[in-house]
Amino acid sequence: MPAQLPTRDGPRVNEDIRVPQVRLIDQDGEMIGVMSARDALLRAYEVGLDLLEISPNAAPPVCKITDYGKYKYEQQKKANEARKRQKVVELKEIKVRPNIDDHDYDVKMRQMKEFIGDGDKVKVTLRFRGREMAHQDLGLKVLDRIRTELAEATKVESMPRLENRQMIMVLAPK
Repeated sequence: MPAQLPTRDGPRVNEDIRVPQVRLIDQDGEMIGVMSARDALLRAYEVGLDLLEISPNAAPPVCKITDYGKYKYEQQKKANEARKRQKVVELKEIKVRPNIDDHDYDVKMRQMKEFIGDGDKVKVTLRFRGREMAHQDLGLKVLDRIRTELAEATKVESMPRLENRQMIMVLAPK
């Protein structure tokens, strides 16, 4: 079995461009026109730069005379900037009880508003203990109260549902 050649990542450069004709753009960004790939490569070598295939799917492929090292550096910088800007949405959990006190409720609401403001999802878990299971309507009222207070800033991703001894609701920022 022949050895597998490593696959190239990125555009083809210089001798890797194996098409008969290319549309050439020179180092100043001027459109030169359609010419043979060999002539384009010779022009690139004359000015001490590389022939870089920009648009391989065009007919004929578009190539530019540029410094390949500089091009790779610019691409790497763009990728790093994109990575810095992306926001990972986390799922924050807030636990409440069916008979939660007003002050405790206010503290939990403040936390939820902060999480939503940061762009994170909030999972509200309401836990029932002992005989509280007989009064699930109280738990549903607490979750409805939370939902109505956060209605302008959030959308309900999953409505309150009962799983074993707890009710779960997920809110996402709008």
